[in-house]
Amino acid sequence: MSNNKPQVRKIYIVVEETQADGTLRLETPTRKAAAAAVFTNPFAGEYREDLSLLIQWSEELGELLTQKAVAALGIEPDLVHSYGKGAVVGTNGELEHCAAIMHPALGKPMRANVGGGKALIPSAKKAGYPGAAIDVPLGHKDAAFVRSHFDAMEVRVPDAPRGNELVLVVAVTDSGRPAARVGGLQVAEIKGEDGLR
Repeated sequence: MSNNKPQVRKIYIVVEETQADGTLRLETPTRKAAAAAVFTNPFAGEYREDLSLLIQWSEELGELLTQKAVAALGIEPDLVHSYGKGAVVGTNGELEHCAAIMHPALGKPMRANVGGGKALIPSAKKAGYPGAAIDVPLGHKDAAFVRSHFDAMEVRVPDAPRGNELVLVVAVTDSGRPAARVGGLQVAEIKGEDGLR
């Protein structure tokens, strides 16, 4: 491809603040934020063995989106609790295009902009159409076994992806689920050595 920069059509940012869950009113609201980039898929409509251009773009887009998502939460990067990523490819593309834009280079800029992050970054991918929703899975950034942070955030961009586009989403939180109480490893018990515990 002669064009080596992503052609971004739109950046879409959404913040979800939960003030009550069921009958429980929360003393401190929980917040999730997601930033999505809508951009032209350079491989729409054609099979390419080499998808390294998308892998390269994921670093630039990952930094931009993670910074925007953290800024939307209004907290310092090291105060981020959970993270996750998702991608939706338009109907002229392939699921593998989602994989390329999310793996393996996206992790480095995401971690760098959330104050570390030892745990695997949960991800989801799908083919879709304008307005298609994706549930971006979330997990604690330093310890995957923290059950209180097993969660997801639904994200949709009303007019994307068009057939020749990709949508890349980065999501972050300032907490776990509201009133989490199903046991397991607690945030205060995190050792932060192996990304699991």
